[in-house]
Amino acid sequence: MMEKTMSLEDFYRKKLGELPSDILQKTGQFNVFRLGDYFGTSKAMPYSRKDYYKISLISGENVVHYADKTLKVEENMLLVANPQVPYNWEPLSEEKTGAFCVFTEDFMNGFGNFKDYPIFQSKGTPILSLNDADFQRILAIYNRMFSEINTDYEYKYDLLRNLVFELIHEALKLQPASLQKSKTESKASERISALFMELLERQFPIENPFQQIKIKSAGEFAYHLNVHANHLNRVLKETTGKTTSQLINERIALEARALLKHTNWSIAEISWCLGFEDPSYFIKFFKKASDATPGNFRK
Repeated sequence: MMEKTMSLEDFYRKKLGELPSDILQKTGQFNVFRLGDYFGTSKAMPYSRKDYYKISLISGENVVHYADKTLKVEENMLLVANPQVPYNWEPLSEEKTGAFCVFTEDFMNGFGNFKDYPIFQSKGTPILSLNDADFQRILAIYNRMFSEINTDYEYKYDLLRNLVFELIHEALKLQPASLQKSKTESKASERISALFMELLERQFPIENPFQQIKIKSAGEFAYHLNVHANHLNRVLKETTGKTTSQLINERIALEARALLKHTNWSIAEISWCLGFEDPSYFIKFFKKASDATPGNFRK
């Protein structure tokens, strides 16, 4: 069963045994760690959602579970985790080499719209395989973080934000080209598309069986965005290559697979959470989207 959402304060108390005195300063929340110092002999972290962002550079053989997917990485990887997607990481090799940084949305406020980048979207690629040259180049960024965070320089957090952006851009450059945004998108269409995706993602993740999505149809999304349903469909087709209904159904199916795989909730409970009036409608929807019934998928 999926654990409750872990806050950054929970992270410090559980893993480090203390809460830094400056964690709630106006600068926001940020820290950086060496992997070996942090994990010690720990075998795996629990599958859960976090309320903070985490970018991890990891060497060795590992298995990562995120959303409804499981991926085995043979050598080096960069793991970009965000609060929307639950995950856990299981090292298969004894030696744990690398580093990771954690930060909150507040830490990055006023410093660029980092959440708009494809790697932080639900369809992004949060796990990136690295060759040795990639690994060393990204490790150098973490080493600069370690040096900077220990100084008494007045503006060190601005420098650290810049280094976080460097990590993000390194990850973006490593993503498949098909995930990069088209330069030919008009600004108006891009804005409507972004507002639609924000409204869609705002309903997720489903964290308890009493939470239900409220906006489900293309018409409802168009109403909330104050545009005609046909115009919204045309814009999304232009900017994403998919219709409004396709995007909605894909996101609901993604959440359904995650809930079936990582919770012990009944199919009826999951059906209700995802806005289906009757479990039979959900079963039909899921079978069409995943080529399996919810029960068979869960086995």
